[in-house]
Amino acid sequence: MRVLLALLCLILLGGARDPILVPEVSQHEIQVRQGFRGADLLLFGAIMTPEGTRAGQDYDIVVVLKGPTQSIVLREKQRIAGIWINAESTEFRSAPTFFAVASSRPIGRIVDDKTAAIYELGLPWLQLSPIGAYDPDEQARFSAGLVDLMQRQGLYKEDPGGVKVSEQVLYQARIALPSNVQTGTYTAETFAITKGRVVASAISRVEVRKQGFERGVADFAEYNGFLYGLLAVLLSIGMGVLAGRLFALV
Repeated sequence: MRVLLALLCLILLGGARDPILVPEVSQHEIQVRQGFRGADLLLFGAIMTPEGTRAGQDYDIVVVLKGPTQSIVLREKQRIAGIWINAESTEFRSAPTFFAVASSRPIGRIVDDKTAAIYELGLPWLQLSPIGAYDPDEQARFSAGLVDLMQRQGLYKEDPGGVKVSEQVLYQARIALPSNVQTGTYTAETFAITKGRVVASAISRVEVRKQGFERGVADFAEYNGFLYGLLAVLLSIGMGVLAGRLFALV
């Protein structure tokens, strides 16, 4: 009887072992040059058992691609006496410069709101980290405004059917990076989910770098801020003088 119980425990424990994800991306480095029009990232991988065999169970896959974070001040405009002026404002400590979520099904059909909030599986659960004391209703309005602004710029996006899973082993998703993306390190985190529970996750990284003339200008501006500002002012003055002389000759 003890032997049967031991075998049953081993079977149950063996069957309950969580899978592992083996992720990969089509490009680990994206070079931003003059005329850069964006890039398409292919995020793919496999769902395996710890022994390296097929997991053999139905899993949903969610891929979250997040760009470097930055502090953002968001100002609300109001029309007073026919003039639009800045009114209330708020500051977010760590708003991602890019945020995209692709999933095999709509997030609401995969996990509950609590799990989605823990792992930031979608725009409604994005953690923006406001600075200072704030009113919850007011902060919700500003957060929604920031998300809407970034969506219209193509920097925040969701694709509820963007992940394709083949034979419950291979998965792939395509996420487009627009031409106005910020440089820096991007993290692509993949989640395997079953019965509303995240059972595995893995992270890949992508570097977006400026190359050529653009990189030279960016490096010069970063390490020689005073000289860069001085040259910019002199260039503006020179262009103004040149334009004035050209118009005088016409």
